Amino acid sequence: MSFAWVLFIIYLLLTAWIGWQGQKKTSGFTSFALGNKDVHPVFVGITLAASVASAATFIINPGFIYVDGFSAWFHLVVGIGLGFTAMLYFLSFQFRRIGDENNALTIPDWIGKRYESRGFALFFSILNLLSFAFVILLVGGISIVMQSLLGISNSNALLITLIFVTGYVFIGGTYAHIFTNVLQGILMIGVTILVLVSCITILNDSPDSIFDRLNAINPDLLSLVNSNGRLFNDVFSIYIAGFIIGAVLVCQPHILTKALYVKNDKQVKQYLTVFTIIWILFLLLSSVGFFAHLILPDGVLIDATTGAFRQDLVMTAYLENMFPGWVHTTASVILIAAAMSTLDGLLISISTITANDLVLNLFANKDNMNQETKMKLALRTSHIVLVVIAIAAYFINLNPPKLLGIFGQVGVYGLTVAAAPALIFGIMYQKPPIKYIWISSLTALVIHFGLYFFGNQFISKTIVSFVNPGVTAAIAATVSILPLLIIARLKWQKI
Repeated sequence: MSFAWVLFIIYLLLTAWIGWQGQKKTSGFTSFALGNKDVHPVFVGITLAASVASAATFIINPGFIYVDGFSAWFHLVVGIGLGFTAMLYFLSFQFRRIGDENNALTIPDWIGKRYESRGFALFFSILNLLSFAFVILLVGGISIVMQSLLGISNSNALLITLIFVTGYVFIGGTYAHIFTNVLQGILMIGVTILVLVSCITILNDSPDSIFDRLNAINPDLLSLVNSNGRLFNDVFSIYIAGFIIGAVLVCQPHILTKALYVKNDKQVKQYLTVFTIIWILFLLLSSVGFFAHLILPDGVLIDATTGAFRQDLVMTAYLENMFPGWVHTTASVILIAAAMSTLDGLLISISTITANDLVLNLFANKDNMNQETKMKLALRTSHIVLVVIAIAAYFINLNPPKLLGIFGQVGVYGLTVAAAPALIFGIMYQKPPIKYIWISSLTALVIHFGLYFFGNQFISKTIVSFVNPGVTAAIAATVSILPLLIIARLKWQKI
C-alpha cells in the first residue's frame, strides 16, 4: 500500500473516531444543530477559521491568482478578507444576544423570530438550498486532489468523500463538526505555514525580485487594473466588489451561527480573536498563485485527457513540484481536510435548516404534535436530508461544471445578498418593518441573478464584468441595502 493511502486512511480513522466522540454528546435535535454551548471559544475560533477557509481558499483561489495576478489577489485576499472580518465583528455580538433571547437554532429561525414571521423564516429556509451549489464546489475540489493523490477515479473519490463526511455528520452533528474541524484546522495551519515558508525560499533563491520575474512572464500579473483579465478587470470588480461580497458572505448559515455556540459576549470576543489570527494566515496562502509561475514547468496545468487548461490544479501542481514526495503527500491530505472542514459545516446547516425551518414550519399547526414529537421529526428529517444531498452531489459531480469556484459562488452569493438586509437591520434597529426587508431581499436576488445570467446581453457596453458573480452580488447588495439605510436612519429607532 502506498504512503498516500496509509496516511489518508490514518486521517479517516482519526477523524471518524473524533466524530464518534461527538455522537456521545448529541442527545437530540438541539444539540445536533448547535451543541450545548459548552465548547471552548478557542475551539469555536479554530472551527470557524477552518469552515471559512475551504476548498476555495486552499485549492481554487490560487488558480484565479495564477491567471489574473494582482487583480485577483486584491479581490480575494485583501477585499474579501477585510469585508468579511469587519462584518463578522459587526454582526456576531448582537446576533448572539437576540438569538439567545429567542432560542434560535438557525439563521432562518433567527430571522423568523426576530421579525415575528413564519413566512419569512420559510422563505429563507427554501433559499438556503442555494448552499447546495457550494457543496458541489467542495466535493468537486476534494475529488480533484484525491484523484491526483490516490490515483483513483472521480467516481470513487466522490463516493469516499460523501460517504465519509456525511457519515460522521449523521452520527455526531455539530459536535462532530466542531471536534473534527479542530483537528482539520490545526492540520491546515501547519500546511499553510509550510507553503508560505516555501514561498519565502523561492524569493531567497533568486537574485531578481519577484516583481521583475513576474513582469517578465506577463506584465498583466502586476497591473493595478488588469484590463485583459476575465473576472477581475476593472476598478469596481477589483477594489470595491471584494470588500462588499466579503461582508455579505458572513451571512452564510454555517458562519454566523457560530455565535450561538457560546454563552456570552466575552466568549464571542475570544473566538473572534482566534479566528482573525488564523484567517489572516489562511488568506495569505492564496498568494501561492504568484509563486507557481516561478516554479511550474510548461504544460503541467494542461489536462492530459482533454488538452484543456486547468487553473484548479495550481495548488496541487505547486506542492508536487516544490516538495519531496512525502511532504507533497502529507500536504495533499491536509488539502482534503481543508475542504472537508467546510463541507461538514454546510451539511449541518442545510440539513438542520431544512428540518427546523422548512419541515417544522409546515407542520407547526398540527395539534397532535407536541414539542418532543417535533424535535424527533426534525432530527429524522435532518438525517434524510443529509443522505439526499450526498446522492445529488455525487451525480452532479460525475460531470462537474466548469470553473467550480464560479459555480459555487453564484448560488451562495445569491443566498447571502438576500439574507444580509434581514440580518443587518435586525441587529441594528428595534422593530424594522418587515415589508421593507422583504423588498430589499427580493431586490437583491433579482439583481444578482438577473445581472449574472442576462447582464451582458442587455448591458453589453458596460465596463463591469458580469461573468464574475462577486461583481453582480456586490451591485445587488449595494442597490438593495443603501436605500434602506437612508430610510432607517430617518425613521427607525436603533437598538
